[in-house]
Amino acid sequence: MIQFLLNQTLVSEQQLDANTTVLNWLRQHKGRCGTKEGCASGDCGACTVALGRVVAGKLVYETVNSCLLPIGALDGKQLITVEDLHQGDRLHGVQQAMVESHASQCGFCTPGFVMSLFALQKQGESWDRARAESALAGNLCRCTGYRPIVEAARIACERPESDSFSQREAETVEKLKALRQTIMSDVVTENSRCVLPHNCTQLAELYLAHPEAVLLAGGTDLALRITQQHQHLPLIIALEAVTELRAWQESDEAITIGAAVPLSECQRRLQQSVPAFSEMLHRFASLQIRNRGTLGGNIANGSPIGDASPLLLALDAGLELQRGEIIRRLPLSDFFLGYRRTALQPGEFIRSIVIPKVTLSPDIRAWKVSKRSEDDISAVFAAFNLQRSGDRVTLARIAFGGMAATPRRAVACEAALTGAEWSAATLARACRALEQDFQPLSDARGSAAWRMQLAKNLLRRYFHQLNGELAVTEVSRYVP
Repeated sequence: MIQFLLNQTLVSEQQLDANTTVLNWLRQHKGRCGTKEGCASGDCGACTVALGRVVAGKLVYETVNSCLLPIGALDGKQLITVEDLHQGDRLHGVQQAMVESHASQCGFCTPGFVMSLFALQKQGESWDRARAESALAGNLCRCTGYRPIVEAARIACERPESDSFSQREAETVEKLKALRQTIMSDVVTENSRCVLPHNCTQLAELYLAHPEAVLLAGGTDLALRITQQHQHLPLIIALEAVTELRAWQESDEAITIGAAVPLSECQRRLQQSVPAFSEMLHRFASLQIRNRGTLGGNIANGSPIGDASPLLLALDAGLELQRGEIIRRLPLSDFFLGYRRTALQPGEFIRSIVIPKVTLSPDIRAWKVSKRSEDDISAVFAAFNLQRSGDRVTLARIAFGGMAATPRRAVACEAALTGAEWSAATLARACRALEQDFQPLSDARGSAAWRMQLAKNLLRRYFHQLNGELAVTEVSRYVP
């Protein structure tokens, strides 16, 4: 049985199809039709809801796409939908701000925008346009009403209120604490089951006994098999409650990131130590996706265009893998075996990602090339990590996504750079070496020739930026 709060109402679900999304549960089981389905893929934000969870004794609200959220992921959390926002006979402050700004046109997208504004206001920070744009980037307005919506965000942030949620925060925290369990929760029907282990020991035993099961971390990619491909997953092991997988540890030698740490947390924590990583995650996807998607999940799906993997390869990262009681270390460069094939054995899972601090450098850069600036799939992703002593390159780690069947290091290019003088002649040799490293394919996102030329140009761009010859190389705003 799973238990969660729907606003302040305790919900217990025992017999429910584990493939049920929160969106469908709300609309079909609860008649809450304010939450809309627009794309069923996490692109439009019409299905946005807020999840509340306890962090350091405080209630934290995060936006998520309910179309990609399996019902089991609600266990131990509070779910807030647009129907919950009313304050008696009054609108909530964020709803009133939308009204005052004339920010609702056809109205289809409005509930999703309202929920994003609700979570933004709950962060309790002062008005900042860039932060508001990031919070709203995962919501699509088909009527092009963005200017008044941003104005509504400004009003909501400058005029915070003591609403029913803040007034009942202590009560909600105690309710959520009471829902914490140590035994495995589950929802089950005749044809499906979702199990929620609470530690790595339970997970390892369960997965070893059922290696055919599907592991669910954030679900932002996996859920597409349900919503887009209409597959039925008979056994799901959800990683929501596995505490070790959400751990973050830093030592003098390494940063160790639990495989189920959300990307939004990675973005925040890596801002100082690996700013290129944090910047990459801003373009990785919308905030709703980053709040759910995990670093381990982005690696484990084995996609050749997974944005995290090239940068981690350039950082010489390693993986900690567990199968039963056996834990082993594996360099990330040995993890990808072929197109969507990895070195994971049956019943084995990624426990953590380890970034050695010896590879951290102020010269780390990463660039994502895609048709849209944000919330789009990469055509090519490049990550560069050089260390220099004087005019000599002492260490070179260069990796690409979208250039082969797997994310891959450019070993010939690295060899051309290592030990050589950092000069135009060395750059030319390194560009030619990329032709030994990759034979890219042509597809809908670009031709093979274009990809190769782009990879070389990104290396040139890196060279000129490190030399201080390109003051501004990023387009971050199209309209002043």
